[in-house]
Amino acid sequence: MSEIKLVAETRTEFGKGAARRIRRDNKIPAVLYGHGTDPVHVTLPGHDSMLALRHSNALLSIELDGKGQLAVAKDVQRDPVRNIIEHIDLLVVAAGEKIAVDITVNLTGESAPGTIHLVESQTLSVEAEATHLPESVDVSIDGLEAGSHVFAKDIVLPAGSSLLTDPEQAVVLITEPRGEAAAEEGEGEAAEGAEGSSEG
Repeated sequence: MSEIKLVAETRTEFGKGAARRIRRDNKIPAVLYGHGTDPVHVTLPGHDSMLALRHSNALLSIELDGKGQLAVAKDVQRDPVRNIIEHIDLLVVAAGEKIAVDITVNLTGESAPGTIHLVESQTLSVEAEATHLPESVDVSIDGLEAGSHVFAKDIVLPAGSSLLTDPEQAVVLITEPRGEAAAEEGEGEAAEGAEGSSEG
């Protein structure tokens, strides 16, 4: 994915009141850190930043005072009710550098008839090159029978990525619906009870 350019401005006001004023102007407070440099407090354009962060692990080109820096969002704080972005932590990265990120697990296919799947882990932690970060990984559950597990070690990662999650971490479990199994047991017990009463 190509880098997304965002023009930042140096932030000189701090505190909750200042943050509210920044957001009222349709901007987002953020901090740039990493590579041994002191954290730089900036504001980012609100609408453009929200569009950019729709892509997980998006590579951002932050332009500040005429200079560009590559960065990725490491922490995005959102208002839980309005779902607006309140603050962004940006990690400065360089081409060729490898960093740890979380990628989303996308399930493909259908498990065997009469089974359901339980997602044990919706993301995997991987290490990848900062300028080629994956967003997600596809995991096929096509035809898997009840009792099957997909572990982190079983998943084919995007090229250039290496697994950081525990290889034995269960990602998907295929099972039978509990309701159906319980209903079948209940029917069996009811039939046995009926037979017992007719005998008496």
